[in-house]
Amino acid sequence: MTDKLNELTAAGVAVWLDDLSRVRLSSGGLDKLRREKHVAGVTTNPTIFAKALSDADEYNWQLHDLAVRGVEVEESVRMLTTYDVRWACDVMRPSYDGSDGVDGRVSIEVDPRLAHESDRTVAEAKALWWLVDRPNLYIKIPATEAGLPAITATLAEGISVNVTLIFGLDRYSAVMEAFLAGLEQAKANGHDLSKIGSVASFFVSRVDSEVDKRLEKVGSDQAKALKGKAAIANAQLAYERYTEVFSSDRWKALAAAGAHPQRPLWASTSTKNPDYRDVIYVEELIAPGTVNTMPESVIHAYADHGETRGDTITGSYDAARKVFADLESVGVDMDDVIVTLEREGVEKFEASWQELLDGVRKSLEAAAKGKGAPNKAAKGNAKAAEKAGGNA
Repeated sequence: MTDKLNELTAAGVAVWLDDLSRVRLSSGGLDKLRREKHVAGVTTNPTIFAKALSDADEYNWQLHDLAVRGVEVEESVRMLTTYDVRWACDVMRPSYDGSDGVDGRVSIEVDPRLAHESDRTVAEAKALWWLVDRPNLYIKIPATEAGLPAITATLAEGISVNVTLIFGLDRYSAVMEAFLAGLEQAKANGHDLSKIGSVASFFVSRVDSEVDKRLEKVGSDQAKALKGKAAIANAQLAYERYTEVFSSDRWKALAAAGAHPQRPLWASTSTKNPDYRDVIYVEELIAPGTVNTMPESVIHAYADHGETRGDTITGSYDAARKVFADLESVGVDMDDVIVTLEREGVEKFEASWQELLDGVRKSLEAAAKGKGAPNKAAKGNAKAAEKAGGNA
């Protein structure tokens, strides 16, 4: 049988998993995806962690220890999530070593409630970097206005960054500027640029969800004919900007000092509309030097029926610009779409973070009352903790 994910990898797309849980780690599921499905990285977010901690007893022993020690809720969340990410970094280490540090990365997000506070975001990024203590870690920082200087300052410390929640082209350009400035400062600070990595997470399917809703409201045949086209066009034009920035003399000077480019990462790639092909946001966004982070369901779907048709982005720019012009002609304000998506993106992650805090609080309270004592998996997880360098 044709190895479709290998074909995708050969076309220049790094396949990353958009999920993590302790069950996935303890069962060997993540390592299996790395070995058998060409998964070369992992992304997480508050929603993923909230789900992971809400539906598994693998965390009980650590929750028990945290409760006994009287650790506060927010610090407990850090201990629980950094434990999983540290373990995942160790699982992905062969990919990191085999790609000279380009892949094999695992991302952890700063507290989304800090999205509009630059200094606190940098402080949190440094704390997470220290807690996980793995070279193949990415710290996720949102691409808000306050996030931009935080991105530069964090990179200047020699810390690798995954810039998240990018929806618009102008903000993406600002993110690349923040990246270049960060590397220039890192170089001035004496850091080895070859050890610093970064990706820019450009969200895809959410753009179609918002635009399609507006097109449906317009209701004309011309408007409805544009449904399902905005997200791909937006990402294609983002890649055009990427190729321009990373062929500039400014970038070439950094590359000569050992720097790796900040790759565009296509995020939110599961289709929200069942009328669309389930792998459309993979097939239509194939180009060298990109990352596509997918839920496991999309990875398996692509392995089953994905079509790698070579580079599906380069050369599409004029057609993508026409999509934007057509959207404007029917009354869709893309600037307003982007502002709405960024605001909602931060709000959703803040809500998931609060859900995570509430869940851990309840679990700690139950453990303190003896209702969450270590379960039968404790011994096995303790061994995993030793391997991952973790502690409660």
